[in-house]
Amino acid sequence: MEISGVKPELPLPVYAPASSETKPAEMRQLIQAIKALNAAELFGENSELTFVLDRDTNRPLVRIIDKETKEVIRQIPPEYALEVAKTLKLDG
Repeated sequence: MEISGVKPELPLPVYAPASSETKPAEMRQLIQAIKALNAAELFGENSELTFVLDRDTNRPLVRIIDKETKEVIRQIPPEYALEVAKTLKLDG
């Protein structure tokens, strides 16, 4: 299945955090792919895909957000996995 504006032969760096080595062209391509996914309403009419960095662990998070309420519907990795990572970081 091809979504308008998304080239299926190019993988999306879903879990790769932005770094100083990330090229602007790669970031534009990722942003365009996210916009295309949201425009296709693959996650529902009132939902959108977002990528953020967790402040405590500095890990990338993929979230599906309700557009109206801004409530997080689903998050990868889930909150409990972040808590485990924080605990391990403190203990390690």
